[in-house]
Amino acid sequence: MHALKPAILVVFVAVTSVAATLAVEKQLMRSSVFEWEQLDAKPNPRGAVRSVFKAPTARLDEFEMHITTLNPGESPHPPHKHVDEEMMIVKEGVLETTQEGVARRAGPGSIIFQASNEMHGLRNIGQTPATYYVMKWTVPGAQK
Repeated sequence: MHALKPAILVVFVAVTSVAATLAVEKQLMRSSVFEWEQLDAKPNPRGAVRSVFKAPTARLDEFEMHITTLNPGESPHPPHKHVDEEMMIVKEGVLETTQEGVARRAGPGSIIFQASNEMHGLRNIGQTPATYYVMKWTVPGAQK
């Protein structure tokens, strides 16, 4: 009877580990398709935002994507910096990105990369709404 207790403990630990692993895997983002027509545009005073996803992946603590539409003259927020890296792809319109105090123009098809902990900001400098895709990620072990 005494020898049975360690065996039960081993089985319990194994079952618990498998259950925990399966629970984590269920939370990971899997291969997906996100159709434009299915993404709700949530209006705000500056334009609109479409949330696409925000989830951990097999290699990232978090991967987030959204699509922002800015009205002419608007910025999504004041210039800032953060640990996460992010990339933006301009769909339409003309943006000005300021990176560490240097302003650059970004038109349709342009790709903007914002490095970790560098001051950056965006503004729609065109006469029409500007829409751009934002992808932001956090690697394992990154400071929050």
